[in-house]
Amino acid sequence: MPLTDSPTPSPSHKREGSLIALTGATGFVGRRVLALAAQTSGRPIRALTRRPQPPQPGVEWVAGDLTDTAALARLCDGAEAVLHIAGVVNAADEAGFMAGNVTGTANVLAAAAAVPRFVHVSSLAAREPRLSRYGASKAQGDELVMARPGDWVIVRPPGVYGPGDAEMLDLFKVARFGIGLAPGRPTARISLIHVDDLARALLALADGGPSAEILEIDDGSGGYGHADHAAAIGRALGRSRVRMIPVSNRMLGRAASLASLVASWKGELPKLSRDRAFYLAHPDWVARGGNARLAAIWQPQISLDAGMADTVRDYRQRGWL
Repeated sequence: MPLTDSPTPSPSHKREGSLIALTGATGFVGRRVLALAAQTSGRPIRALTRRPQPPQPGVEWVAGDLTDTAALARLCDGAEAVLHIAGVVNAADEAGFMAGNVTGTANVLAAAAAVPRFVHVSSLAAREPRLSRYGASKAQGDELVMARPGDWVIVRPPGVYGPGDAEMLDLFKVARFGIGLAPGRPTARISLIHVDDLARALLALADGGPSAEILEIDDGSGGYGHADHAAAIGRALGRSRVRMIPVSNRMLGRAASLASLVASWKGELPKLSRDRAFYLAHPDWVARGGNARLAAIWQPQISLDAGMADTVRDYRQRGWL
């Protein structure tokens, strides 16, 4: 999805010792970026954290958050690339999404003004900003990145899954009983990507590749129906058949209202908020074109069946299933 007609720069050669500044390092995706960087590239990483972290080879921790401009300045000082992964996926209101995904991104951009390359992790939800507060806030964050002078690239992943992911856990718990859920239209399709494939893409982009582009990437499948997704979860769990239960938009809205009520009693944020329900019901969350744009530096390696089996093994080891 090029935004300019100028030739895309060819991938740069990795410079040994060049520093990556990382936000979101303690989250689901960020943890895998750190692990893979240690295993494969050996590049030093300076990572932002709100809480004390144990020492990790090759990682310099910077205490602070997206509101701490002094910490962000320390994070970005001398870096060759910024991987901005941190963001808010669930919030009580619009202000929460704006603070994490718009103001936070603006603060990182300001701190990274002198950093040669800026890689921003957005979401496919930003493609349809009118559907949800989350998508709208991610789209506004993307607009800030696109206004950055110099080199930038935006990655919009689809559904990200893999070891340690708590967001899709409930789908696996339901599939243990041979049940799958199909929100929205029967013809709806989604893209997916294993967290390790996404982490490899981000590390590759930190070294170079497409510039001034929005990249929608996935596992290379071309998308799945909800039944395909549920069947893959079932196979990983040893279920030969998963019975799909259609969930209409009205049912999804009622379930979200109930989940929000229960969560408010507990003083928590609901996993299925009304905001999330609105974009879950959208019929087309298939990634478009990003894999081809990255073919010279990255290709997905993990199939859906292999990724689901990997995820189930991890869930069982953690005692989640």
